[in-house]
Amino acid sequence: MEFTREADIKRLKFIIHSLRQKLPEGAEVLDVGCGNGVITRSLGEIGFQMRGIDISDKTIEKARSLNRFPNVTFEVTSAEQLVADGRRYHAVICSEVLEHLHDPGKLLAVLHQVLHDGGILIVTVPNGKGPREVLVTKPVIRMQARKGWLWRFMQRVKKLFGYKGTTVQSDADDLTHIQFFTRKSLRNLAKEHQFEIKKFGKTNFVEDVFPFSILTKRFRLLQKMDCMVAEVLPYGLTGGFVTVWEKAG
Repeated sequence: MEFTREADIKRLKFIIHSLRQKLPEGAEVLDVGCGNGVITRSLGEIGFQMRGIDISDKTIEKARSLNRFPNVTFEVTSAEQLVADGRRYHAVICSEVLEHLHDPGKLLAVLHQVLHDGGILIVTVPNGKGPREVLVTKPVIRMQARKGWLWRFMQRVKKLFGYKGTTVQSDADDLTHIQFFTRKSLRNLAKEHQFEIKKFGKTNFVEDVFPFSILTKRFRLLQKMDCMVAEVLPYGLTGGFVTVWEKAG
């Protein structure tokens, strides 16, 4: 498994379990915004026919260089090209993607077209009112917009503690969050685009919130405990949502 962070592993296990519940082995699955292809390769390893797409040449190049599975392919492809090629899929993965889009509805309309009737769409996003988004992401975005001394100081601190601005999942140049979803707004978004969310899950709590992240980055047990704590807390306190969508009847 290429993921080492417990919240990432938990998210991947949710995806695998959801696919195995709904699909036969060898089903065709599309991973949209696949980044470095970690999820794509993980699903290819257990037998699914995987196609990973992204608009970033850099991430697709890395995904291809790490691929060793004949049932996994990677392409630089846009949403418009997806519709044009006419292929349809038993499942689509959209993991940690919608929060980066100015118009997530545009992508969802495309995914509705390329998904087989009876297929599933798996969407994972940060909780827009969760600990990390409120205490880290939003303040950082405000600091970045001002580009003052505090932003420069924070950049030095991040470098000191080894934060590179990229993730295992993606080396894309811009990973800024634009959308901040709540459980309610995510349900409304699904409904607006002819989907229904059938399953909701949680990821972590505060392990990726500074200063806790300094410790949890070094001790996996703390990450595991944090993920367990998230399960007993209200949805509003989870760091991220993991969901399964179906086409609305």
